[in-house]
Amino acid sequence: MTDVVIGAITFSVVIALLATTLGLLVTVVGAIAMFWLLMVVSRGFGHLERSRAAALLGVQLLDPIPPLQATTWWRRVLERARSGARWKEVGYCLLLLPLGVLNVVLATAAWCGSLALLLLPLYVTALPGDTAKFFFFDVGQGGDAWLVALAGLVGVVLFAPWVTVVLGRLNVVTCSWFLGPDERALQEARVRAAESGRVAAVDSAEAERRRIERDLHDGAQQRLVSLAMELGTTREHFDDEDKEAIRARVVHAHEEAKAALQELRDLVRGIHPVILEDRGLDAALSGVVARAPIPVSLEVSVDPRPSPEVESAAYFVVSEALTNVARHSHATNAAVSLVRVDETLVVEVRDNGDGGATDGALDTDGTGLAGLRERAASLGGSIHLDSPPGGPTILRAVLPCE
Repeated sequence: MTDVVIGAITFSVVIALLATTLGLLVTVVGAIAMFWLLMVVSRGFGHLERSRAAALLGVQLLDPIPPLQATTWWRRVLERARSGARWKEVGYCLLLLPLGVLNVVLATAAWCGSLALLLLPLYVTALPGDTAKFFFFDVGQGGDAWLVALAGLVGVVLFAPWVTVVLGRLNVVTCSWFLGPDERALQEARVRAAESGRVAAVDSAEAERRRIERDLHDGAQQRLVSLAMELGTTREHFDDEDKEAIRARVVHAHEEAKAALQELRDLVRGIHPVILEDRGLDAALSGVVARAPIPVSLEVSVDPRPSPEVESAAYFVVSEALTNVARHSHATNAAVSLVRVDETLVVEVRDNGDGGATDGALDTDGTGLAGLRERAASLGGSIHLDSPPGGPTILRAVLPCE
């Protein structure tokens, strides 16, 4: 029924705009203005119908019309005129009314006719001559009326639902063809998604490389340089200084060596800890949670285990998120949850801090939220941040496991 009402509106508006556009072709400027209005209105109706298809038919239709690429108004008008997907939207606006009428007529005939036959024994005596006339034969009281009622029962149970299902599928096919992308558009979308994922993977790897270089330069490298200088000084003055001075230099060099080894271990653990590969996310993240400066609860339910790439990304997300919590949030506690739902791994980090976090506030040299998004996008996943002022802050990563 809603198809008829909405179809009457779309048909009336679009046919009026289309006729006005054709009628103003001699004026050019007026025709262009009306054509622009026609395209805008049909786009709005197209968005409405895709939403209705998702709500009523359970069909998620991607918008087949990409953003305009032209820079000048004239080229934008030509781009709209050459777009087959836009003309399909116009066609659907015109088709919706007759399609809605067809749905109402056939569905009403199937259901009302079946119900009328089913209830015939109850009202046949109220008909003229106490009989119901069906084309070439009459049905009166008694057995004939009950046979017709049986046919009506079959109609209610089988025929009318079958008609409804067929009409629903007809609407799905019609909506998909007129309002959804064609195979070529879907392939182009897949190619664009693959290219975006490749670029995100490259950017993520480059950011990780810069982080490793910075950590090596600022940490282990400086300690090793200090260690080499200390050993060099000791060698030069080995014969001049007493044992206590030499002992102090050796002790200091030993401490520097141990500190450099610890920093190298931390760096390797941040790249891909061995325990993650051997024992999985639960064991690896237990160490991350234990080293956090605030109390953090951990819940892990990821059976079966995802691929090593997904596990590494999830570990990176949790580690970086907890680092951001410690640096920026002023939180007193946090909670980490990893749950596998079908073929998707959902990672959630929640804290009770001040909130108000934004993409820019959490981004530090490519290692903040932007780095997390690049890491997730390289796997076809996504990152969502919810941080109202006053908190709590919730960071949720959705990673496909396949």
